[in-house]
Amino acid sequence: MWVAELPVRHARAWERATRHPFLAAVRDGTIAPSAFDTWLVQDARFVADLLRFQARLIPRAPRRAQEVLARGALALVQELDWFEEQAVGRGLDLSAPALPATTAYAELLERLDGADVQAALTAVWTIERTYLDAWSAALPGAPAYREFVEHWTGPDFGSYVRSLAAAADASGGGDDAVFREVVSAEIGFWDMAVTAG
Repeated sequence: MWVAELPVRHARAWERATRHPFLAAVRDGTIAPSAFDTWLVQDARFVADLLRFQARLIPRAPRRAQEVLARGALALVQELDWFEEQAVGRGLDLSAPALPATTAYAELLERLDGADVQAALTAVWTIERTYLDAWSAALPGAPAYREFVEHWTGPDFGSYVRSLAAAADASGGGDDAVFREVVSAEIGFWDMAVTAG
């Protein structure tokens, strides 16, 4: 099946992942700053984990997928620079320990290192499509968080997600089980930020 069919097949879980109360609170400006900062620190750790996963996927991916994955890996490097800038401005320690949801997500990515390319590409697409849809639901974002919302809703990011979909579809389409696992990890990540913050 095409990857774009997966959110429709699992609409309830997709709704929970992309319309989470965390995102509504970012949109409305009611998010506790400590909850947002917890999410930011943990997301920086996640991006580092995703970069390692994606870099290992590039050489085993089909040629058609390698360019988009390589561009995505470079964007993740740049994103880590951006997280460091944000941490300085907000007085955050990006070396804080990983919380359980972050660790669980890292373990999922490690397991997917051994999965076939179709499953791995489904995972990368699901991660990025979740972010695009989730942050789009938070538009325009409260003034204090608008920069973050805009960061994950720009046209370049949307184009990247579409390119990932094409690469995943060309490699055999979406992996239903992997999609469900990633969406569950995303929900747990939003929950963690609200709870820990």
